[in-house]
Parts: sequence; structure tokens; C-alpha cells
Amino acid sequence: MLSDQGLVLVTGATGSVGRHVVSQLLREGARVRALTRDPKPAGLPPEVDVVRGDLAAPDTLDAVVQGVGAAFLLWRLPDADTAPAVIDRLTKYARRIVFLSSSAIRDDVEKQTGVVARVHADVEHAIENAGREWTFLRPDGFATNALWWWGAQIRRGDVVRWPYGAAAMAPIHEKDIAAVAVRALREEGHQGRKYLLSGPESLTLAEQVKIIGAAIGRPLRFEEISPDAARDQLLAVMPQEIVDVLLGVLARLTAGPAPTTTVVSEITGAPARTFREWARDHAAEFLPQA
Repeated sequence: MLSDQGLVLVTGATGSVGRHVVSQLLREGARVRALTRDPKPAGLPPEVDVVRGDLAAPDTLDAVVQGVGAAFLLWRLPDADTAPAVIDRLTKYARRIVFLSSSAIRDDVEKQTGVVARVHADVEHAIENAGREWTFLRPDGFATNALWWWGAQIRRGDVVRWPYGAAAMAPIHEKDIAAVAVRALREEGHQGRKYLLSGPESLTLAEQVKIIGAAIGRPLRFEEISPDAARDQLLAVMPQEIVDVLLGVLARLTAGPAPTTTVVSEITGAPARTFREWARDHAAEFLPQA
């Protein structure tokens, strides 16, 4: 463990992964400071030091980073323009950064293609250039994608209309991402590592929908729609570049089973949670709202 048991800064602390990073750090007795743009509705435990700040405005971080020994960094901005200034402020105090990056990054190319890979690679480079201890987590598909992809459809009825039902991935539970992050924040031996994280099994999108149906006690049917029809729906809620990346990735994932890694179990000492466990944990979020 870090010798001083110092203060840990958690960005994205109100998100699906960040909340679990916070709760798991607290269970280990760590002192936690949570960064949020609006502290009032954060809903974090009272022992957490909730502070206001914005990664898009690095000058708001000067007081936030004081006394921080390690930081969990999550990047939601559409570009990495402010990353060097953010990292410069973080590393004035923090000697260790654990960054929730992306498996879209390819280490064998000089220039990344696709906005997701490009932005995360730029943040990684800014961290590497800072000369502090770092660990990069690269999840290969969040189980929580199922909520924003299909949650509204499932709450309305029993049919999920989506393209590429044969696309296969190994979705990872956000609790497992957080567990690896906490180990990297608290233990030695993870410095300079790029961890590719996955769930324990490859599942097609159609299989995931069936599993969600079992968890909520209501049979669900996957109805394949064309990529063009999906594009029209998705453009209503996200930028075209992101839509193009998503549909391109799903098309490639139809080639066969998704690869899986054992990183979660190797680092945490516990088996990675299955998608069935994730679906049971989130079943209420797929049910009609009262």
C-alpha cells in the first residue's frame, strides 16, 4: 500500500465506475476527494470531500489537487485540448495517476483513427509525458452500455430493435473496473502497465438481451434492424462521428467470439463478474418507472 495512505482524488465520481471507485476506496479506509461540476446533487457518502471543478477549465483545479497523493482520472470531454494543463496541475501533488482509457487505442500505429481512440491516446500521452507513476485501464466493452443502448426500449416493451445482433463482446461489470482501479491506486507493482480488461465470457448482443429478459422476469425479443435505420435513431442523441465509430465497431464484432482476458481475477483475486450478475444488479433500471 502507499506508505502515507494519502488522499485520493476521484474524477467522474458520480458516474457508474467512479461511484464504485469511491465506495471501494472508503471500505479500505482511504481518504477520498471527489471532483464534480456540481457538488449539491452528488449523493456521495458524507465522509467524501466533494469539491467543485471542471476538467474543461483547468484553472478550477488549483485548490482541488492540493494534498492529493493519487488520482483516478476519467475523461468525458470530446477532445483532449485541456489534458496537458489538467495533468500538469494533478502532478504537482499526485505521484500516481490511474486513467480509465479505452481499448480502442492501438499501440502499433502512430496515429489513432476514430475519435474515441484519438482522445484517449492523447490523454495517455499527456500522462506519460508528466513523468509520474501511471496505470492505464482499457476496458473492452462496458456492461452498462446495455442500459443506454436498450434501456428505454425495454422499459416500453418486450422488443429490442438494434443492428448487428451477432456482434460479440465480453462486457465487463463496472464494479470490476473499479476494483482494478483501486488496486492500481493503492498497491505497488502496477506502474507503467496498460491493462486490457474484459468480462469472463463472449456474448452476442442478442444473447445479452435474452439475459436481461431473464433478469427482469420478462422474455425479450431481439429484432435486427439495418445499420441505416439505426444511424437515423442514434443521430438524434449523439454526434455523427460517435455514431460512425459505434456502428463500425459493431460491424467488426460480428466476425466471431470476443477475446477475453483474466486481468480482473489476476489483480483482484476474485473472478470477474458475469453479465448475468450485472443484469441482476441493474434489473430495476430496465423496469417501467413508477
